[in-house]
Amino acid sequence: MTGTRGYGQFCPVAVAAEVLAERWTPLVIRELLLGSVRFNDLQRGVPRMSSALLARRLKELECAGIVERRPGARGGSEYHLTPAGRDLSPVVEGMGLWAQRWMRHDLAAVGNLDPDLLMWDIRRTVINGIRPGGRRFVAEFRLAGAPPRRQRWWLVFEPEAVDLCYRDPGFEVDLLVETSLRVLTQIWLGHVSIEQALREDRLRLVGSRAQVAAFRSWFVLSRLALADAAAPAASSANPP
Repeated sequence: MTGTRGYGQFCPVAVAAEVLAERWTPLVIRELLLGSVRFNDLQRGVPRMSSALLARRLKELECAGIVERRPGARGGSEYHLTPAGRDLSPVVEGMGLWAQRWMRHDLAAVGNLDPDLLMWDIRRTVINGIRPGGRRFVAEFRLAGAPPRRQRWWLVFEPEAVDLCYRDPGFEVDLLVETSLRVLTQIWLGHVSIEQALREDRLRLVGSRAQVAAFRSWFVLSRLALADAAAPAASSANPP
């Protein structure tokens, strides 16, 4: 990248920052690294980003040789990382690990809570193979503190996939998960354990004994949650 937007330095950090430090760009790369390839799925991972800006960033990444656009198997287009893009995995993961270690107190701040992103993240990390009885399994999440139209979510486990709904899909609910948006965010990030939240009555699981026990099996934390174990004591204060 050259011209007035560039730093005008030969430093590799400066040249990389010209491409990677644009607003939203690291998050778009994060979504691509997590396996999203279709525009709508990418949009769900960055729900506060406009579709026009997302299209622009994808075009910029394509021009930079980080993303390539391919015809989709189901029609339309898909976006895939090139070898240069895949090579950014440790960079993006390193940013997340750094924030878990040094910015932990900001991650679940009120201004950063996002039910759309949280439930999308949960949906793509759950384990679909664990369902009591091997049939369709429905978990409803009720999130206090979320915007009114985003307080109820449903995960519908089918044999081949897990669907995420913010409107009632009309199926019988097998497990009800009641908590606040902030507490569920803290749990998913690894800041609060499921056991601690249950013990302190900040999380309620309503269902049969088998279904409640299975929750711990299919609900998978963020891949960056383990970094919290190494967080410095000075950054560990995180009141409920």
